[in-house]
Amino acid sequence: MYITQSLLETLLQLARQAEPNSLSIGLATTPAGELNGADGIFDMTPVFTHLYLPEQPNSVSSVFGVDLHTPPQRTQGRFVTHPLSELQLTKCDDLHEIVFVAVPPWDETSVGAFDRAGRRHSLRILDAVPPEEPLPQPKQ
Repeated sequence: MYITQSLLETLLQLARQAEPNSLSIGLATTPAGELNGADGIFDMTPVFTHLYLPEQPNSVSSVFGVDLHTPPQRTQGRFVTHPLSELQLTKCDDLHEIVFVAVPPWDETSVGAFDRAGRRHSLRILDAVPPEEPLPQPKQ
């Protein structure tokens, strides 16, 4: 599994700030061929580059535990934290195709990548940058 250094640093910072509460954040990928600095990786390889910050809790998501604010097709992965648990996927985690699990002390060595079956995969951190995206223009 591939993730950009800047995304991982941001996720770990959010985890530190949220402790002792847990986090669940949707993650999106960019093909390696579109990144600056992803040399040597097949162009179509997905690299996790973006996050979707969770909305404020509402009654539906609080009761059912489902994030209804971000369309599922826009997130290929999820970042979850286990402030009081071990570095492993649990039955309570939102099972995306790939789930990054982080535990204290919230550094690169305390993050693992898992598939839906709970199998751990190697994690490669890239010092790569996605292309700049234009800011949405206000409707007139």
